[in-house]
Amino acid sequence: MPLDAQRRKDIFKLVPEGALVTRKWLKSKDLTGHAIDNLVKSQQLESVKNGVYKRSGSLTEWGDIIYFLQKRLNTDLVVGGLSSLELQKLAHYLPISDKRLIKLYGASNLPFWVNEQTNDIKFEKQNSSVLLGSIPDKDITETYNSFTKTISWKNTKEGLKISIPERAILEILNDVPNQISFEHAFELMQGMNTLSPRLLQKLLELCNNIKVRRLFFWFADQLNHPWLAKLDRDKISMGSGNRMIVKGGKLDKKYLITVPESYE
Repeated sequence: MPLDAQRRKDIFKLVPEGALVTRKWLKSKDLTGHAIDNLVKSQQLESVKNGVYKRSGSLTEWGDIIYFLQKRLNTDLVVGGLSSLELQKLAHYLPISDKRLIKLYGASNLPFWVNEQTNDIKFEKQNSSVLLGSIPDKDITETYNSFTKTISWKNTKEGLKISIPERAILEILNDVPNQISFEHAFELMQGMNTLSPRLLQKLLELCNNIKVRRLFFWFADQLNHPWLAKLDRDKISMGSGNRMIVKGGKLDKKYLITVPESYE
């Protein structure tokens, strides 16, 4: 086989369709800097950004980007919230704009250029501190980050890391009402009847976001899911003072949050 044909075959195997790789990773696969530059010049590799490449002409999908962030850049970013429930077939995406929003949770930075790679996806990063507190303890953060699962992606061995449903629903409640409506959150909570009370207990104790805790128990009371009676509320503080969730809503006297009058 001619050298160029062999090299092209090797690149197809090394860099699959849509995959993103770094220059450092390519060098770890015994490619010299000179060889990488030649692959770009011969249009076998395409430079995405400085030090990041993909196979020329290949189409990068949203999962390829997340895989790259998690496995090639070693970030702690996890697919969470509504995006996580969708991937687990626990929610249906309701388009409200031309771009679908995928929320990533963690402390690592989200490279600005990832939102230039797809036309129909917008990535948004959210710090875990919105649920754990402004200055979370390192051990608490690591514990929270362990509430994940892995789903398959193409032919990758590692797959994509996403929030488990118990964690994802808390991330969703934090987005009420700015990114997710009260009504949509209620619909999502209706489908959460098989959550683990053991995992919920741990997560609710870790999560010190008072708004999220109150919303969670308000919804849970309305729906009376089987796991609700197994939660130890005495270990979960509800804080003090009123919280306005819905403008013009009615104040629920038990949880001190405003909810739509139609639900009250």
